[in-house]
Amino acid sequence: MPNSDEMFGVVTEHNGGNHVRVRCEDGKERMGRIPGRMKYRTWINEGDVVLVEPWDWQDEKANIEWRYTGQDADQLRREGHIQ
Repeated sequence: MPNSDEMFGVVTEHNGGNHVRVRCEDGKERMGRIPGRMKYRTWINEGDVVLVEPWDWQDEKANIEWRYTGQDADQLRREGHIQ
């Protein structure tokens, strides 16, 4: 579950390398950065539900903190946390 500075998002586009476009729950589109610890261990595809932490100094960018599996995303939808 997100902390106070994190939010849910859905990956809308993979821009190559470690960058993805994410539609966040606050309605904004942000450029998401996949950190090195996740880059080769966790594959992130379009349509995946992720946990993002927007940057304090650039609101249009965010770090990807976690990728939810399909089952986890369905559970979040059933509980009403995401659309």
